[in-house]
Amino acid sequence: MSTIADNLSALAARIHNAAQAAGRDPASVRLLAVSKTKPASAIREIYAAGVRDVGENYLQEALAKQQELGDLPLIWHFIGPIQSNKTKAIAEHFDWVHSVDRLKIAQRLSEQRPAGLPPLNICLQVNVSGEDSKSGCAPADLPALAKDVAALPNLCLRGLMAIPEPTEDRAAQEAAFASLKQLQASLGLGLDTLSMGMSHDLEAAIAQGATWVRIGTALFGARHYGPV
Repeated sequence: MSTIADNLSALAARIHNAAQAAGRDPASVRLLAVSKTKPASAIREIYAAGVRDVGENYLQEALAKQQELGDLPLIWHFIGPIQSNKTKAIAEHFDWVHSVDRLKIAQRLSEQRPAGLPPLNICLQVNVSGEDSKSGCAPADLPALAKDVAALPNLCLRGLMAIPEPTEDRAAQEAAFASLKQLQASLGLGLDTLSMGMSHDLEAAIAQGATWVRIGTALFGARHYGPV
């Protein structure tokens, strides 16, 4: 059975090869370890192997792990849907938020960011596939949302995030990621971050400019949804 260290080595090779195939510097693509439903011990293991960025989808689970791992200088990313009653804790305990899709949430994060912390790094989630079940703003609503979020005082708008409709078709994968890249360029805001690509489609995402790939299964193994 492969270990997390083995998985990380294989992932590093995939990222390196995909970047080289796209004519990109492999160092321009960063790994975000998605640790939802995985224990704090697994995060300690990836930390020991050099990973510093951890993504969590569920707030209460994330806060418990942060407390348990308080001795490690991890960079915490919130990547799940955000309810209004969760914004205060997210603003207080995270370094990045990848899943902002409406102005109300961004405003609350800005208002509730503690004064002693640096601005919260923000990605706007865009529903590039138009799925009713997916979070994310509509592409047509993105320019106004980006302009308003960029003006908020305690946030730093860094880029865009998407979770396209799953498919094994490489051309369809690349088309979805290309649409996010084009949306970002069209904003003209000088944003530097594209959070896109997961275990099954990271090569297509990197080919279209991903700077963060959000990896869970290929790093930690299949998820279980029992006690964490």
